[in-house]
Amino acid sequence: MEKWTRVKYHPNLPLRENGVKVTASKEHIDISKNAAKEGMVLLKNEKNTLPLSRGKKVALFGKATIDYVKGGGGSGDVTVPYVTNLAQGFKALEDQVALFENSVSFYDDYVSKLYKEGKQPGLLAEPEVPAELLSKAKAFTDTAIVSFSRYSGEGWDRKADNDDGRKHKDVVQELVDETDKLFEKGDFYLSKAEENLVNTISENFEHTIVVLNIGGMFDVSWIKSNEKIDSALIAWQGGMEGGLATAELLCGLGNPSGKLSDTFARNLSDYPGTEHFHDSDDYVEYEEDIYVGYRYFETIKGAAEKVVYPFGYGLSYTDFNISRVKVSEDDGVVTVKATVTNVGNYAGKEVVQVYFSAPQGKLGKPERVLIGFKKTAELLPGQSQKVVIKFSVDEMASYDDLGKIKKSAYVLEKGKYKFFIGASVRSAKKAETEYVLEEDKIVCELTEKMTPVALKKRLLADGSYEMLEQGDASKYNENVLKDMPLEDVLLPTPKVRAEGARCCFKPSEKPQLIDVYTGKMTLDDFINALSDEDLAWLVGGQPNVGVANTFGYGNNSEYGIPNVMTADGPAGLRIQPQVGVKTTAFPCSTLLACTWDPEVTEKVGIAGGEEVKENNIGAWLTPAMNIHRSPLCGRNFEYYSEDPYLTGKMAAGMVRGIQSNRVAATIKHFALNNKETNRKDSDSRASERAIREIYLKGFEIVVKEAQPWSIMTSYNIINGRRASENEDMINGILRGEWGFDGMVTTDWWTNGENYKECKAGNDMKMGCGYPDRILAALEKGAITREELGKAARNILTLILRID
Repeated sequence: MEKWTRVKYHPNLPLRENGVKVTASKEHIDISKNAAKEGMVLLKNEKNTLPLSRGKKVALFGKATIDYVKGGGGSGDVTVPYVTNLAQGFKALEDQVALFENSVSFYDDYVSKLYKEGKQPGLLAEPEVPAELLSKAKAFTDTAIVSFSRYSGEGWDRKADNDDGRKHKDVVQELVDETDKLFEKGDFYLSKAEENLVNTISENFEHTIVVLNIGGMFDVSWIKSNEKIDSALIAWQGGMEGGLATAELLCGLGNPSGKLSDTFARNLSDYPGTEHFHDSDDYVEYEEDIYVGYRYFETIKGAAEKVVYPFGYGLSYTDFNISRVKVSEDDGVVTVKATVTNVGNYAGKEVVQVYFSAPQGKLGKPERVLIGFKKTAELLPGQSQKVVIKFSVDEMASYDDLGKIKKSAYVLEKGKYKFFIGASVRSAKKAETEYVLEEDKIVCELTEKMTPVALKKRLLADGSYEMLEQGDASKYNENVLKDMPLEDVLLPTPKVRAEGARCCFKPSEKPQLIDVYTGKMTLDDFINALSDEDLAWLVGGQPNVGVANTFGYGNNSEYGIPNVMTADGPAGLRIQPQVGVKTTAFPCSTLLACTWDPEVTEKVGIAGGEEVKENNIGAWLTPAMNIHRSPLCGRNFEYYSEDPYLTGKMAAGMVRGIQSNRVAATIKHFALNNKETNRKDSDSRASERAIREIYLKGFEIVVKEAQPWSIMTSYNIINGRRASENEDMINGILRGEWGFDGMVTTDWWTNGENYKECKAGNDMKMGCGYPDRILAALEKGAITREELGKAARNILTLILRID
């Protein structure tokens, strides 16, 4: 097949040479199910209740038995051929367990009725269990499984503990209102109806098992404290086969091996990022600084006791022993070796986690920081595996943004660097070997970027706060053009550019992009042949064709530039339902992070990328990889973890998988997109150190390890400057420091100014551009032909990389 045949003609030909389509194929659905099983986390398992013995009788309770949430809403939604809920999953395993059918029918009737009324999965009230139904279930079995589901999506956040009931700017208000009605304290907690259900079931059955079909952090204190709850599994939002994956694990067809990618604390208010989350719709002050997630809970005095289940935690049906731990350093590389032995009775996998503790010094540091991990192969009882984890000493450096050691530099402060190896941040044991540095070491000297102008203070390791200087961000709002009316900005679709009349059978006399691909001319010569108007159109989104609904890149037939389509999909290729194409829904990103295995995300990336390619899409707008700063962010299901290292490693696997198909991955949302409320105009106020060590670090890992072809900037403002117009972040850090050589696109319909975005290194304006404003800015000298040419080079390079 010739280059660009798919993106130009959209034949929707099967990807396999034998004529078999891969989209929503059994092969891909199995990959989705198996990935789901790898990331589900076993929180509790008393009395050897799990796995369920063969032939065990069980009764299912909770509307989530039927009301299964495969993933979150918005750009992360997927149109699928079917979704397997938990009851259907168990029914598929009828040779393993015997189901109490009456409760299944009760919930099926209840949920089906509400679905027909237009209710969305996860947003249904919990019904009261009829006394007669409960009595019959008790007569049938001594074991009950209680399920709860949660749904969230793009454009709205969770309710805080200190919610004052006020309306917020730019949110999906109907969904906010719906969750407020269902969950009195917010959906982080059980509703009163759910509490009643748990109490009723645990009081009436000898064995109670809890299943959580959730997308992010959740109150699980009641699970740990209730002695009548034997077992609990966080099944997450497991994609289209999540219900079957859950049932298989509960029946022992597989062994839970997921580890938490977040800290699970008792209350929302226990997380430092939640206290002032909803104080203002116009800004968020990241006062906790680098002390996010376990960095906070393991460091700040009094915070440890707030933790219910720590970062990295997860049980198995078997037991493991991590022994023969040896740490060595040679030429700046630390090597950790350990032997993992399955000392239990079931086959299973373990994750070896390595943390370091740096000397507090002048900068202050978290008590523990993840710096390496490795998941074992499946080990049979008695079987061992040697694990080797390596990392550079320089990776332990901290960024000095105020000049306490060396301003604008990554530094290693003198002192002892300790290492902890184990199966969670809490259970990791200190190694005998330490790395000792006699003098401070400057690892890398940079220049000041993205500094705060309105952040008043930041948290220090001892629990006190450091006051910060204030600045003026008004210069970032300067515009040589008159601001566009809101109605002209709000969701316009890309215009179709008129081209000169010519016979379609006569080849164009103008240079063709394929000539660059074949080496007949250079890309620079090709760009020089384009007019200013051609460039102005090129840097904006183009009309949909084929199955696409998020518009395209390129689209200049006179110069042979194809119209390459884009598609949403952190959990699978997203095609609108009316098109009639069903795709595979993979597990949500939080579940994938809990696999602690980049090989899993790479397999998902390969499969998803194949579906993207088969449906004639050239750029997939995934993975999303912002930090779980607070449980309140409604889009956390779409992101990986509270930890940037784990985020970066898992997302790098996804990017490698996607781009092995010669389609573009698009890492997003760059950066500090940790709040959906008023997301287009909310200012994320953070220190340069927190930005570099926490919120950009995952992106840096992906750029350097997986070389993504594109990246999407976020809607929000960062320290007074829009992310899409942030020259420090894009040209300065992304391209200048990290060496990114791909294309940068805005998120769809930002409130940024097109020419300012382009000038900052944000090559593409999506969903549509504003060529007239680009040309007007060019005429005024606000942007140069050279700057437009750089954007064109990046856009065309992306198109040249795509098959």
